[in-house]
Amino acid sequence: MKINMSKLIFIALAGMVILPAQNLAPAKFLLKTTESAVATGSAGLKSNAISEVRLQGPRAVWLGTGRGLAVVRDSVTVESLDTLTLSDGSQTVLNLGISAIAAAGDTLMVASATDDGSIPVGGGLYFTAAAGDSLLVWTFYQQPVDDPGDSLAPFADRFFRALPVTTDHANVTYDMSISGNYVWITSWAGGLRRFDIANQVWDRIPLPEDDQDFLVTCADSSYESISGQSVLRDFYLNPRDPSDGGNHNHKAFSVLAYNDTVWVGTANGINRGILGPNGCIDWEHYSYPLSGLSGNFVVGLARQMWNGKRIIWAATLNADDPTEQRGLSYTLDDGETWSSALLGERIYNIATVDSLILAASERGLWKSEDGINWALFKPARDATPFTSDEILSNKVFSVALDTRPYYSQPVIWIGTLDGLARSDDLYGSNWTIFRADYDPEEVYAYPNPFSPFSHNVLRNDGYVRIHTDVKESYVIEMAIYNYAMERVYRTEFDRRKGEGTLKWNGRDDQGRLVANGIYFIKLNYDVKTEWIKLVVVK
Repeated sequence: MKINMSKLIFIALAGMVILPAQNLAPAKFLLKTTESAVATGSAGLKSNAISEVRLQGPRAVWLGTGRGLAVVRDSVTVESLDTLTLSDGSQTVLNLGISAIAAAGDTLMVASATDDGSIPVGGGLYFTAAAGDSLLVWTFYQQPVDDPGDSLAPFADRFFRALPVTTDHANVTYDMSISGNYVWITSWAGGLRRFDIANQVWDRIPLPEDDQDFLVTCADSSYESISGQSVLRDFYLNPRDPSDGGNHNHKAFSVLAYNDTVWVGTANGINRGILGPNGCIDWEHYSYPLSGLSGNFVVGLARQMWNGKRIIWAATLNADDPTEQRGLSYTLDDGETWSSALLGERIYNIATVDSLILAASERGLWKSEDGINWALFKPARDATPFTSDEILSNKVFSVALDTRPYYSQPVIWIGTLDGLARSDDLYGSNWTIFRADYDPEEVYAYPNPFSPFSHNVLRNDGYVRIHTDVKESYVIEMAIYNYAMERVYRTEFDRRKGEGTLKWNGRDDQGRLVANGIYFIKLNYDVKTEWIKLVVVK
């Protein structure tokens, strides 16, 4: 079975190059083919598809997009970082998809990815310890891989047996977390690895095998001496499928680290690790059905601190077992017991502040103040007259709750396939929307060609957006004609009412989807008339 993961740069994995195809590997989803507009230049977004939203410092908002890294520093201006200055003095262009971002203090790490036409490829990682500087200097690291002869991996001054992952193909970093001196990354085929910031080195990290509830790496008794080396006893790190002697729990997807604790979500549940001397880790492994998770494929993790309690949230998907369910799983006792919420919903990302929990999902943004009762936000819309706009996408991929003093009240940021949006209240009553445009001075329809089944899908309809720069008219009359110049649809759009964006769902006046073909859009303003040619391909 394949799972549509649509995560991060939304390039997911069809299988491993050095390993057999994975049962649980998500289907490939290439963001660049679905975004509705792409801009050029350094100001503004280069892509409307926003996979990551991360907060850093007093006001920076880092954005992972389908065409590189961007940042909002003043609440209103998006800057795309097209060219990065590297620590050796050279410069590089970063126009790949951004698959993960981690930020803490002044430390920032960004993971990139691409594909070779059929298989996703890790594009490497960019690191800076001075993200607050006006001129950022980055250190670039190739996607971490192993040498073919690395059957023993060094770990915490000792070793463990492992199958080497020797390629960046099917080895994309999907999540990262910074805590103390470590940056933790999960790279699916590459498993769980950590970056030692002080020593600038990467380590491969062992996780329990599928049938292990515990993996103790800090006790001397867990090791045996082989050729004078201390090697973890009865353990082999192998991310192949179980049918080929491997472990789904060695396919890592999400990570959350704080203090001496690290949580890792895999294709076989959740692992809680406690760090010991020299960086060793003692793990406890939780999986469906015995531990109470709703599903074994864990694609997102978050920590909530409220009323003296620590709550760990996990976005789960159904994996091998047909009785598993997608949704949220959470624990109030560090994994001893688990409960579920939003069963049946495809959750991508979770954000919490105090009692408030937000969950970005396939159907939109969810909100709860107790983890039990949930409400779905209305689709994001800028209701300001004359500048009204809206997000034309059901899916919300990323969310951040911004409570920094820079804003007078809490702010919500969301990333979608149709742009970035910010709400200045916790009710989503009005949103500021940031989007890439082809040319702000031109009138055009996008995407073009347009499919009502796959483009800008909001609720049960897909939309083509009509971009117009007209300033003179309050009301715009729009009529759609087929190739025979027969009118199939007509509407009026009043810019004073904050009705969202000027759009068409590919349906005629009777609500029927029009046939494939060429259509002409006539726009009547107070002072002029304009025509746009549109191709509809269902």
